[in-house]
Amino acid sequence: MKKVQDYFLYFMFYSVVGWIYEVFLEVVVYRWGFSNRGVLFGPYCVVYGFGAVILLLALSGLMKKRIKLGPVNTAPVLVFGGIVLITTVIELIASYIMEFTMGGWMWDYTRFAFDFQGRIAPNPSIRFGIGGMVILYLLHPLIRKFTDGADERVQKTTALICLVVLAADCIWLIVKNRL
Repeated sequence: MKKVQDYFLYFMFYSVVGWIYEVFLEVVVYRWGFSNRGVLFGPYCVVYGFGAVILLLALSGLMKKRIKLGPVNTAPVLVFGGIVLITTVIELIASYIMEFTMGGWMWDYTRFAFDFQGRIAPNPSIRFGIGGMVILYLLHPLIRKFTDGADERVQKTTALICLVVLAADCIWLIVKNRL
């Protein structure tokens, strides 16, 4: 149960990090102004949370391996390729889920070369690959150290509060879209 709780907290943390990334791009980089970049009301993009957890589960074993090509460890290159592939598939699936449930998706990659229906493109996929490397090799070891060292009651309480808030947000979205 502790592992499920940890991964739920990772999911919530990376959902918030994804929302911050999206808002930063929109406000600072593109200068379009602020809008809530998540599907839900709260400051989180759940697709980033799901993506991060899937990356952790799928690639943590590969990260530990030493796959040598001569004297060079090629495991990080393979991890990068895995991140690009996994995040691209997640983004494609997310676009179809959003289109089915809400009538459209929240991004348009038609301005990028080699896009597929504006849903995915190499440019954002490579950026997700770089971001995934930052998460897996730099950020997550710090987060894991924090969760491993945190008081268990504090973790349980935090996870429960996050679960209640996320559930309420999902219910609010369903009710809002039905009315």
